[in-house]
Amino acid sequence: MPLLDLAQWDAFLSQHPQAHLLQTSAWGEFKGRFGWEVLRVQRGSIGAQVLLRKLLAGTCLAYLPRGPVWSEEALSSLEPDQLAQAWAEFWAELDAACRRKRCLFLKVEADAWEGELNEALIFPPQRFNPSPQSIQPRRTLVIDLSQPEGAILAQMKQKTRYNLNLALKKGVEVYRDVDVAPFYRLMTLTGERDAFEIHSLGYYRSAIEIFAPRGKCALFYARYQGEILAGLMAFAHGQRAWYFYGASSDQQRQVMAPYLLQWEAMRWARQQGCRTYDLWGVPDYEREVLEGSFTGRSDGLWGVYRFKRGFGGALLRSAAAQDRVYSQSLYQLYRWWVGRREMQT
Repeated sequence: MPLLDLAQWDAFLSQHPQAHLLQTSAWGEFKGRFGWEVLRVQRGSIGAQVLLRKLLAGTCLAYLPRGPVWSEEALSSLEPDQLAQAWAEFWAELDAACRRKRCLFLKVEADAWEGELNEALIFPPQRFNPSPQSIQPRRTLVIDLSQPEGAILAQMKQKTRYNLNLALKKGVEVYRDVDVAPFYRLMTLTGERDAFEIHSLGYYRSAIEIFAPRGKCALFYARYQGEILAGLMAFAHGQRAWYFYGASSDQQRQVMAPYLLQWEAMRWARQQGCRTYDLWGVPDYEREVLEGSFTGRSDGLWGVYRFKRGFGGALLRSAAAQDRVYSQSLYQLYRWWVGRREMQT
């Protein structure tokens, strides 16, 4: 059957241990608590976990985050026409499932870096449109954790190493906990200070409840003289780790607690067997622009770029989002609305 239940999806993913965290059943369970319906589709060696969000009049939108998942080995054995047919059959199955749910369109954000995919094969232009909007940040910094700790430290900026060591000398303590309340207080403060929206307390609490028992999430705090100064929530799956959520206090900033906090999260990720640590989001510009502008900007992701850049890592950009349209007129209305929002920001 092309539609999979949770157990069938986990069996499929067991053959793909390096699938993205956002394609795991745990992520589907997590998002399911906050208004998303989960749809899992498989055709041959290709599968996808899709999130559905209800709109007006019984319609919905469909979102495929960091997928589909497929077996490179299985597909590589196919002739070119067979390979094209395999992808066509998979998308046909997913199209049918989305249409049954009255989806207006399907947004796909592949788990690949820009230039890695044969997009004409996987996203044939007669079936997909380049999307005007990405849900996840496209550009990020990814740190190589396969090196010894000394080598990871050596590729950091000198000032970052200094701040990290300063936090150690000052006696900043980093510890793990499952109590999300202090983290939410820090997130509220950080959101107000840096002018960005945050999730609810229940959202962060659910992340810990679902992922921490599976060993896929850890909540870290940095404490100085009994006061919690910073918090960080990191996730791990397969050989990859991600820094999704972080916050800091305005107090005792001179002890540089967030730097030691980030380093301890990286060390935890290495202990989980991860080979990369994704800092998850920097402004979507080439390095020359980033380096030439970060001192004068603090809006959006610019506010965290100054901090993240110090840890080094490769500057990478994900493959462009693609939209599969089921209702052309309503999709055009969506694109108009997205354009209006971009003009206002």
